[in-house]
Amino acid sequence: MPSPGSAQESAPTSRRSKITPERAQELYTAVLDLLRESGYDSLTMEGVASRTRCGKSTLYRQWGTKPELVVAALHGTRRTLFSDIDTGSLSGDLHEVARVVDAASGQDTALMHALSHAALQNPDLLCAMRSTLIEPAIAAFDAMVGRAVRRGEIDADNPAAEYVAAQMLGIMRARPLLEGRYTDHTFLTRFIECAVLPALGLPTPPPASRRSGT
Repeated sequence: MPSPGSAQESAPTSRRSKITPERAQELYTAVLDLLRESGYDSLTMEGVASRTRCGKSTLYRQWGTKPELVVAALHGTRRTLFSDIDTGSLSGDLHEVARVVDAASGQDTALMHALSHAALQNPDLLCAMRSTLIEPAIAAFDAMVGRAVRRGEIDADNPAAEYVAAQMLGIMRARPLLEGRYTDHTFLTRFIECAVLPALGLPTPPPASRRSGT
């Protein structure tokens, strides 16, 4: 006869068996959309059920609680915006980041804001945010800097190099708080050229290049 502990450990496996991967993706997408629209506190299992035409009992049977569902949605839709960027120069990489951020500001930035406060109250949610949204972005920026060092663009001991990720991610988070607006292409480009590149000792593109996008 299994012990109570082993029964609890096996319960998640048995309850997570009736939703197809395709249906799970639909549910995860709906969860993240609702988070962006209304925030974490307003998200309910009832709302997800209504948006997805799914029985509320199915959601509870599959995930148990709202935090578990949100964590599953974050892991199930994990993607990195910056990992494929490699233009051949650090300046080019960072400018491409500005373009990508501008295109995704209504998605990932809104999601980060929707979850930030709630994550401080929920360790599992905070861990999921870090592993699915924050750590991949940090790794991508660190990879850009590492390539720049190997190409000889910046010195390995440049003291500003270790803060590139913090600068970039920090300004994306700070602008909505300071100005009530997401970080768009123009703002982030100016930040890169006025703060990030000078700290690294890299030249900024001439005005003509900025206008042409090269």
